[in-house]
Formats: sequence, structure tokens, C-alpha cells
Amino acid sequence: QVQLVESGGGLVEPGGSLRLSCAASGFTFSSYTMNWYRQAPGKEREWVATITSTGGSTSYADSMKGRFTISRDNAKNTVYLEMNSLKPEETAVYYCNARRVYGMRQYNYWGQGTQVTVSS
Repeated sequence: QVQLVESGGGLVEPGGSLRLSCAASGFTFSSYTMNWYRQAPGKEREWVATITSTGGSTSYADSMKGRFTISRDNAKNTVYLEMNSLKPEETAVYYCNARRVYGMRQYNYWGQGTQVTVSS
């Protein structure tokens, strides 16, 4: 049974930091590219960051560059998102996503999300 379980969300003041975690199980974590997305109320889900299966390459949405850091620990089947200098408009549900293309098939798994609220 595939599971992605996010944690670490909560209430943080503007300018503050949070570290999100996503624990994976039920699939070969080290073979999957991992992504973070977020969805604010009334808005579409947007991509935040990506890390390749080995952790050798990362990429970020422009507005997150320099403030967010994605990392992974394949021994722990966990991906992280370190978020700094958070802004109120970044209040959203943050989702973990695992993706892999294998032959003709694409495997795509989602977590249930964790709420991040940036407010004073």
C-alpha cells in the first residue's frame, strides 16, 4: 500500500521558518523523483520544488529560490522542504508527490497534505 505522509505544517509568523517532512512507504522511494506542491484557498495547485531520485539535482519555482530547500534521505524514505522567510501569501496546503516514468507507464502518488499558515 503506497503512502505519503506529510508532517511539520502549522502556524508561523511572517518571516519565520518551517521544515516539512514527507515519509514514504509501499514503493521503492529511491527510484522516484519527489516533488512538493502547494494549494492556497481558491487557487490552483502550484509546483514548489523537485528533487531527483538520487538527490543530485533540485529545482524550484522562481518565487521560492533562495528561500526554500528540498532534500531527501533515501535511507529513511523521507523528503523534506525547508522553508524560510515565509510570507502570508504562502499560506496553503503543502503536498508531497512521488513520480516515476518506467517504460510506458507513469507512476504518480500524492500525500494528503499538511496545512501551513503564515500569519501574525
